[in-house]
Amino acid sequence: MGSSTHHTIVALETHFCPIPKIELPSPFTFDLIEYDRTPISEIQARIADATILITTIIPLTAETLSEECCPRLEFISVMAVGTDTIDLAACKKRGIVVSNCSGANVIPCAEHAISSYFGLRRRLILSYLGMRANGWVEKGSLLSLVRDGDDKAPITCSDETMGIVGFGQIGKRVALIAQSLGMKVLVADRKANHAIVDGRVSFREVVKESTIIVLTLPRSPETMNLFSTAEFNEMRRHALLVNISRGGIVDEEALLKALREKQIAGAAVDVFVKEPAGPETSVLLRAENEDLNFIATPHTAWYAEQTFVNYQNMIHEDIVAWCLGKPVRVVV
Repeated sequence: MGSSTHHTIVALETHFCPIPKIELPSPFTFDLIEYDRTPISEIQARIADATILITTIIPLTAETLSEECCPRLEFISVMAVGTDTIDLAACKKRGIVVSNCSGANVIPCAEHAISSYFGLRRRLILSYLGMRANGWVEKGSLLSLVRDGDDKAPITCSDETMGIVGFGQIGKRVALIAQSLGMKVLVADRKANHAIVDGRVSFREVVKESTIIVLTLPRSPETMNLFSTAEFNEMRRHALLVNISRGGIVDEEALLKALREKQIAGAAVDVFVKEPAGPETSVLLRAENEDLNFIATPHTAWYAEQTFVNYQNMIHEDIVAWCLGKPVRVVV
C-alpha cells in the first residue's frame, strides 16, 4: 500500500487493451489519465506525477524510473506477462512494486505455437506461393515443396519429438497439446546444466534429439542468443524451431544462415530483436527469403479475446491488492 489514499493512475499504452473500470475500496480515491500511445520522448512528462503506472511494452529505463523523473511512483501494473522492458533493479532499489499478468495469454500462445508447427511441417506458405506462381499447372506437381530437409515426405505427429525450452505456464500448455497429438516431449533443463533434473533433460540433448523445438522462456542476459550457430549446427536437418518468447533469444543472422544452408527444415518467429520489425530491421524479413520455410508473425501469439478479459481482470486485481497492502503476481 502506498503512502497516500489518493492516487494518480497513468496508463501509457491503451491501444493494446482498454483499461477496465477501476473501483477502489474506501478510503482510496484516484484520478485516471489514459494515453492511447506514448512516444518515448514523452514518457517522463507523462509519469511525473503518477503514483500508479499501467504499462505494456514501453521501455522504462533506470533514468526514467529515477526519483527525479517520477518522485511519487510506487506501483507498476504491467498489462502483459513479460517485464524485460522495465529496469527491475531500478524499481527494487526505489521500492517500486511491479506486478504483471502472469498466465493471461497461456492458451493463445500455446495454440499459436502448435499452429506454427503445422504450418512449417506441412509447408503451407511455400505451397501457397508455389500455386500462386502457377507452379502446379506448369509442373504437374508441387510435392517437392513439401519435402523436408532430408528430401523426404513430412513426418506426422506420432514421429515428432518436441523439445520445450522454458517450462512455465505456456510451456506446460504446449507440452499438453503436443502429447495429446501423440508427440514425445522433452523438457530442457537450463543450458548450463547437463544433468537430468526432475524428468528434464539437458539443453544439449534437446537441441540434438528434437524434431521441433519451441521456445517459451523469458528474455534475460542469460538467454540472449540462446540459439545461435552452435545450436543450429547440432540440430537435425528435418528439425523445426518455433519462437513465441522474446526477440533476441534467437540469433536472427544465424537463423537465416541455418535456413539458407538447410541445417534445419524451417522456423516460425513471432518476436524480433527490434520491434516493430520489418525488412530494414530484420534480415529474416527481406524479400529474397521468400523461398525459405519460414513463418513470421508480428508479435500476435498472445492476441485473443480471452487475453483481453484476463488482462482487464488482472490489472484491476493488481491495483486493488496493492492498495490494500497485499500485492499479487509480484515481479519485484
